[in-house]
Amino acid sequence: MKNSEIAVRKNDAISRGVGMTTQVYAAKAENAEVWDVEGRRYIDFAGGIAVLNTGHRHPKVIDAVKKQLDCFTHTCHQVMPYENYVALAERLNKMVPIAGPKKTIFATTGAEAVENAVKIARCATGRSAVIAFTGAFHGRTFMGMALTGKVVPYKVGFGQMMGDVFHVPFPIELHGISVEESLDVLDKLFKADVDPKRVAAIILEPVQGEGGFYEVPRALMKAVRQLCDEHGILLIADEVQTGFARTGKVFGMENYDVQPDLMTMAKSLAGGFPLSAVTGRAELMDAPGPGGLGGTYAGNPLAIAAAHAVLDVIEEEKLCDRANQLGGRLKQRLEALRADVPEISDIRGPGFMVAVEFGQAGSTKPNPDLTNAIRLKALEKGLILLTCGVYGNVVRFLSPITIQDEVFNEALDIIEASIRECASEAKK
Repeated sequence: MKNSEIAVRKNDAISRGVGMTTQVYAAKAENAEVWDVEGRRYIDFAGGIAVLNTGHRHPKVIDAVKKQLDCFTHTCHQVMPYENYVALAERLNKMVPIAGPKKTIFATTGAEAVENAVKIARCATGRSAVIAFTGAFHGRTFMGMALTGKVVPYKVGFGQMMGDVFHVPFPIELHGISVEESLDVLDKLFKADVDPKRVAAIILEPVQGEGGFYEVPRALMKAVRQLCDEHGILLIADEVQTGFARTGKVFGMENYDVQPDLMTMAKSLAGGFPLSAVTGRAELMDAPGPGGLGGTYAGNPLAIAAAHAVLDVIEEEKLCDRANQLGGRLKQRLEALRADVPEISDIRGPGFMVAVEFGQAGSTKPNPDLTNAIRLKALEKGLILLTCGVYGNVVRFLSPITIQDEVFNEALDIIEASIRECASEAKK
């Protein structure tokens, strides 16, 4: 079987709306390595888009799922509940950086977690408006699309978005947008477009994922928290991509002296099994009535079992420390290229949530062509990379945190070679 043969079948069978970064069809995987149907090996620096912080098929995760398979696979928690759902909620309630009594619900996807967080915020406050930031990504459902601060490809052709959603520019010093300017727009928004007493929540990612791995400046996070407190607005931290050791902390919000009211989680929560969660202050989480939250597959028993194992692995293998070590090594390697590759505009990110941004030589003007060329060159060499950013000019690195040192070193060599070769070819 060949990748090209499956690609032909895919084109006939699957909507073109399902975009694909590669035409490499996976056959097996282990930790940070994947083999395609033709037997070629790749190093995985995409991690299923930040889903595999504990790697492909971590033995403890697989063992936990196998044990659950021998018991039952589905009852629907709302019909016939199960103890490990309760136990996982208890664990998250203890772990999240929110003071006081907390409660949790489980869902299936990150977008579903965001939808539920907005539902909870609206129900708890009796308000309807929500404020998000440009460049944000919060999902592909209608509320998720409305909150997402990027039009192409997420909003194109889908008509009118959900109402009562407002966007504020995300501060990016590299591109001339300061914290003060963002806060000024927010102030004008309250004066010209929406009464702050009608705003249920402000939602933000501690580090923007699809938006380009830009960290929320500390001054902005503190100011947003103060505004929320002043006007009775809830702060929702979208930890779908930042959660579970990626930033060098279990949660990205732990890098700030600010607490959210609600947190959304998904992706690496269950090591490749579909599971998401919303955790928040107990009085907020209890605002919806029985039946107002949930879903047929929400908190699937196999995914719950996997999540328990993931939390164990993060603690036992000290993945937060490991993330900081790997991120430091990657940044050091990228920094060493700056002198020879003036197209590197920025290298950033906490822990192992690292990105490199490319501009025109000697400028911060986005260079998506070079960025995509680097991605394709790395793929030729056996390394899977992802791009991101509103202009598609950022390479983000989402390798499993459990990656073996020898495989990591091999990947660093490929990254350097790909950047050097593509930058050199662009000068010709």
